[in-house]
Amino acid sequence: MRVHSSVALIAAAILAVACGGERAESTGSTGGTVIIASPGDALSLFPPLIGDQVGRWVEDQIFDHLAEIGQDLSTVGDKGFSPRLAKSWTWSADSLSIAFSLDPRARWHDGQPVRASDVRYSFKIFTDPKVGSPTGPLLANVDSISVRDSLTAVAWFKRRKPEQFYDLAYQLVIIPEHVYGSIPAEQLHTAEVTRHPIGSGRFKLEKWDAGTRISLIADTANYRGRPKLDRVIFTPMDPPGAATAVLTGQVDFVDNFPFAQLPRLDSSNVARSVVFPQMSYAFAAMNANARKSNAPHPIFSDKRVRRALSMAVDRVAMLHNVFGGAGRLNHGPFPMTLSVADSTIKVPPYDTAAANALLDSAGWRRGPDGMRTKAGRPLHFTMAISAPSIPRNAYGVLMQEAFRKAGVQADIERLEPNAMNDKVTHGDFDMVLLTFGVDPSPTDTKQFWATSGIGPTGQNYYHYSNRVADALMDSITMAADPAKSRAYARRAFQTIDDDLPAIWLYDAVVIEAVNRRITTAPMRADAWWANLADWSIPADKRIDRDRIGLTPTKP
Repeated sequence: MRVHSSVALIAAAILAVACGGERAESTGSTGGTVIIASPGDALSLFPPLIGDQVGRWVEDQIFDHLAEIGQDLSTVGDKGFSPRLAKSWTWSADSLSIAFSLDPRARWHDGQPVRASDVRYSFKIFTDPKVGSPTGPLLANVDSISVRDSLTAVAWFKRRKPEQFYDLAYQLVIIPEHVYGSIPAEQLHTAEVTRHPIGSGRFKLEKWDAGTRISLIADTANYRGRPKLDRVIFTPMDPPGAATAVLTGQVDFVDNFPFAQLPRLDSSNVARSVVFPQMSYAFAAMNANARKSNAPHPIFSDKRVRRALSMAVDRVAMLHNVFGGAGRLNHGPFPMTLSVADSTIKVPPYDTAAANALLDSAGWRRGPDGMRTKAGRPLHFTMAISAPSIPRNAYGVLMQEAFRKAGVQADIERLEPNAMNDKVTHGDFDMVLLTFGVDPSPTDTKQFWATSGIGPTGQNYYHYSNRVADALMDSITMAADPAKSRAYARRAFQTIDDDLPAIWLYDAVVIEAVNRRITTAPMRADAWWANLADWSIPADKRIDRDRIGLTPTKP
């Protein structure tokens, strides 16, 4: 995919909106357009198939869940959740079913009412192996969904567990059966209708120009009330271009503003910074398999090599080099914002002497040029890195030099997001630097690090498998006592850390850059975009593009 960075593109996107939309002056507390710089285009806008960052940003504006998690991200029980499509719910006496009463005012963007059959259909599609949704495994404890009447959907669970409400409400996005139901499951990946999503959210899709922009407009008749904004436009930009654009007012929001350019942001009269600890972490995964095969990797299948590479890099020095004093060290397959996080989990220390000794013991010997070989094979691999990620590219350069000092040749392979996604999902890499955003529940760890996460429906792209860790991860959310849950999590994370499937780099603490004319709503640690519909632009701070209003529609 081609990523654009010119302000001319942004101007063209605004002009297209102006020419294509109905025009009416927005006044009072609503109105205006927010342009958001995105790291790339969405890969899909069909909820069961969405696994990318931008797709999730857009999905959560167009579609709804039955209930929405609160700001504190409590995943136990239902007390922390607010009604969405479900206006209320009732637990059965044995807690093995929940009856969701749908809001009778809820409508799809085409005007059709939301019905209980849509909830049943959504669960069917998310869990259909022919669809292969990455969310499907996270719904494993939901046995089925039945329809009691047109406005009552009943979810049936396989077993009682503290997070069973969260399992359903947080993971399942409700989609309309009358739009997608006639399409065979195996054809949903390529069906044209999935590029024109119809949801029940407070924004609806206006236009998706692949590689250029995704434009959303307010659903002025929405059952939860119209958004405070008229439009939101997502436009792909590279990080340097996005930084310049937000500082010159060409875009209004940049997620993950480059740390190296913070002085420009701090002194700007156009944009301001928002410090945002995210539920995501970065790491360098070592593929357990040889590229595109099930054979053991010729280098990374040896734990001594994995440990040596982990000990060859100074994680603390790299953190300060890239992030200054704003960085936060990662301790394993979890961010510190996760409720069961534990900073006492041990990772290999920085020790170049020990790293060299381990490589020697593994049979990788230095030659006259200082580089290592074994049976005539050089200790040489590639590191795949997403080209737009400034922090990961900076880490890649630092790691490359640290490996070189240990006699290891690591070539950096910078890839555009779509090419990166293709290589990673097909196992076509040696080492890959990734950032994973996680859900509030430690259950999400299974998707990335359990054996069950290997394959087309999971995101364990590096084929890590440890049955002890699998059992411990299963136990985390089965424990009703939070203290026991944390204990299981600590053991699971330490087991994975001891196996060294990755070099743990940093937790994502990002700086968001937002135009000073915009008033943002509270940002959740798992999703800065969760309350985007409640962002606003005071009438006295609106500019020309905010005058492109909407003609109100009747319910």
